[in-house]
Amino acid sequence: MPNPFTNDPIAELLGTWSVNINVYSVTFRIFLVIILASLIGCERSSKRHSAGLRTFIITAMASAVSAMIDVCILSVKPESIPVISAASVVSVAMLSGNSILFSSRSQIKGLTTSAGLWSCGIIGLSAGAGLYTLAVISFLGLIFCISQLPVIEEILKNRSNHFEVHLELKNSANLQDFVTTIRRLDMKIDDIESNPAYANSGLSVYSVSMTISERDFKKYKKHSDIIEALRSLDYIHYIEEMK
Repeated sequence: MPNPFTNDPIAELLGTWSVNINVYSVTFRIFLVIILASLIGCERSSKRHSAGLRTFIITAMASAVSAMIDVCILSVKPESIPVISAASVVSVAMLSGNSILFSSRSQIKGLTTSAGLWSCGIIGLSAGAGLYTLAVISFLGLIFCISQLPVIEEILKNRSNHFEVHLELKNSANLQDFVTTIRRLDMKIDDIESNPAYANSGLSVYSVSMTISERDFKKYKKHSDIIEALRSLDYIHYIEEMK
């Protein structure tokens, strides 16, 4: 059964056996997606994310099998629609969406893992369809994004004049003291929201958005310096920058 995608450089290098659906090409495609997905899964697992090694491998392998089934069906019925691959994309999208969590500190977690899981499914579809070059290039792009770009994001975040903090005060009456301190530091409070998740904790918890002027930003250097200075205040139980 011929594969309609015959211009793939890696497939041409491997030979005609890799273009057709046969025992050897099926084994190679599944082996390829397992290797690529395991590398992505290891990166996520090393950072203690909920979707780790097994999840990424299973997702990519299932997507690859879906693509191969559709290739076989299309070779027999060219007028048919690749329904299985489409269903696979939808299923992976639903699975990746379930990896997004909302923490009690009003932070959204798991977005990168969710996007990575969905992308890994697409890579599996590419490999399953015999688009080896596309799968490898996509993998390299994905692994670069999730492993290297966080460093750049951290630099950009620390260069921003705007940031948001999770603030826990020992008493609600201390909120005015906090506002006064921020103003004395020549910073502007853009918004303050009370966090209802801590209603019965005995603490007064808020999400606070702040802006630093260009002049003062040069003095504080980075957000962590400001957080560290605020952490020393007696009435603050806990404070951290929201990601």
